[in-house]
Amino acid sequence: MAGRELLLVGDAGGTKTRLGLYEAPARTAGRGRVRPVIRIAQQATFPSAAAESLEAIARQYLAQTEARPTRAVFGVAGPVVGGRAQITNLPWRLAESRLRAALRLRSVRLLNDLVATAWAVPVLGPRDTRTINRGTAAPRGTIGVVAPGTGLGEAFLTWDGVRYRACPSEGGHADFAPPSAIAGDLLAFLRQTHPHVSVELVCSGMGIPHLYAFLKSRGAAEPPWLAEQLASADDPTPVIVNAGMDARRRAPIAEAVLDLFIEILGAEAGNLAVKVLATGGVYLAGGIPPRITALLRDGRFMRAFTRKGRVSDLVARIPVRLVVHPEPALLGAAFAYNR
Repeated sequence: MAGRELLLVGDAGGTKTRLGLYEAPARTAGRGRVRPVIRIAQQATFPSAAAESLEAIARQYLAQTEARPTRAVFGVAGPVVGGRAQITNLPWRLAESRLRAALRLRSVRLLNDLVATAWAVPVLGPRDTRTINRGTAAPRGTIGVVAPGTGLGEAFLTWDGVRYRACPSEGGHADFAPPSAIAGDLLAFLRQTHPHVSVELVCSGMGIPHLYAFLKSRGAAEPPWLAEQLASADDPTPVIVNAGMDARRRAPIAEAVLDLFIEILGAEAGNLAVKVLATGGVYLAGGIPPRITALLRDGRFMRAFTRKGRVSDLVARIPVRLVVHPEPALLGAAFAYNR
């Protein structure tokens, strides 16, 4: 199509790397407003740890699709500085120049994966989100994004006078601030084995087993069937989450894990809201929140979110929405292309 380019977009995380193809406006096509991208033409998911590099995954994907994109934008799970990135939970070292040469593209842009997700927020439709707190969004107010997945990602958007612009953050690696007495005991427990206890260590897929071990150390009973499942699991996190959400076969220890997780997530989302004054709203993304939607909407998340002392009333007015779009980082990467 005239005036459009085929764009390779990616979301490279510690567990999975997703790739897709978009048709996007040519870079010379106006920059003053958000211009539409065409839906993903083809999409595939690859296990990240099984590949030696992002280049290898991208080559495999392009060979499968026989596509010939001209440019690429990749959201990656780690800080991006000067066109280079180190994936936080993988040994991959990425460089825009190396990717551009390896994939024979005109240009490659690396973004933090949460920055890519944040770029999608202004263009999400009503079906792409669920309301946690209706609130009242301030026109052009700052927007916060918090995403617990394999790790904990954070980002925010600010209005630049024309449109929203996504900004990076590595807030998941900030110190964990316990929001309650039991969370304080969790901090003391983890300090025995971890010199630095970050928020990510307790509020992510990698953090859920830490919550489980902590509660088990306090005498929480572990059902034999759950112990058996965990013993044979490659990744204990989905086992714990599924057990905590299973109404037919109760596992109080797993339910307690999710209760503590939601309190920590609510407090951290509220912390971001306060730090960036997110009067435009806070969005929950990542792989875990959509799996525990009912728990996020039952009040416990908002109690932790709004417990902010003298600014509690302000925080209570902030809209909170859960992102249920299946691939917001790919969508956001496509929209970031011309920004």
